[in-house]
Amino acid sequence: MDRFAFIIHPIDPKRDVSRKYPLLGRILTERQIDFFSTFFPPVYISEITGIRSQTTGKEIAGWFVACPYTPRRMLELPEKTVYRKIIQTGRLAEKLGAQILGLGAFTSVVGDAGITIAQALDIPVTTGDSYTVSIAVQALREAARLMEIPMSTATVAVVGATGAIGRICAELLAADAGRLLLIGRREQALLELRERLLGQAHEVSLSVSMDILREADLILTVTSAIHDVIRPEDLRPGSVVCDVARPRDVSAMVAAKRDDILVIDGGMVDVPGEVDFHFDFGFPPGKAYACMAETMILTLEGRFEDYTLGKQISRLKVDEITQLAEKHGFRLSGFRSFEREVTEEQIENVRRRARLARQQRH
Repeated sequence: MDRFAFIIHPIDPKRDVSRKYPLLGRILTERQIDFFSTFFPPVYISEITGIRSQTTGKEIAGWFVACPYTPRRMLELPEKTVYRKIIQTGRLAEKLGAQILGLGAFTSVVGDAGITIAQALDIPVTTGDSYTVSIAVQALREAARLMEIPMSTATVAVVGATGAIGRICAELLAADAGRLLLIGRREQALLELRERLLGQAHEVSLSVSMDILREADLILTVTSAIHDVIRPEDLRPGSVVCDVARPRDVSAMVAAKRDDILVIDGGMVDVPGEVDFHFDFGFPPGKAYACMAETMILTLEGRFEDYTLGKQISRLKVDEITQLAEKHGFRLSGFRSFEREVTEEQIENVRRRARLARQQRH
């Protein structure tokens, strides 16, 4: 049976450590977890079973392995040290018998986005970013449809537009959007991206500030910040925010204070077959992150090759992995927001409150 492995790591230190080591999660502070993670070896988490292609009937299995570093630790430590720990985790995957390795969350953005790690290992590596892009854009389009926001007249913002994922998402959304807002920290990189999109987009605006978000109907956010960057006061009533970043870009205060906005977690996918992760990473049964799904899709296809690596994601790869996903039965899943399911009733309530808020403004 073909097998893969996927690297996870603690994003919310206390919660995520508790999922594997309840006692340690309870007694250690976040700072202590950060500190001890430096000395902790890679961790075997669980076996993943029951993934089956809807078209070919092929079944595969895999493993979760954990790199112990938190996002803060990965940013604080020298790049070489972080690479070394991720490569050690990859070697654990090799020992288990994995034929391909997926890099999860921050392990996929460190340094050169997987290239150095792939060169150091005997098995191929993917960041999963091609399918993450595909699913993020599908999720935003579906949310727009449910919220009755026509893309052709909407102002669509991409936050983190100059990053690997943001750039290609902007490209995929450019032709459909009434107006495209590109938001990032580096002005020069934004100008270069606008140059690339000029023939495709109707209108493109740039900003290095979040204030411009108040003009957006649809927002796709994908920075690699370790703190939230989008606050309640940044958003207009009735807007949709698709948050692809882990750690999240959208402050939990948005959910608490703004009931006239739809916030969805980007990147949740239904996995074909009777998948069992034998580990709770915060999703309902049978569902995975798109980046995890990319590793599974390549395994089902028998494509044991370095797939999505580096800071330039190709449109061809995004289109190809989307087709392979559909072939094997992976689908955009229902929406979740801050770990909870989003119901049709909630969407209707957001629509109603947004209409009220807009009437009050006029």
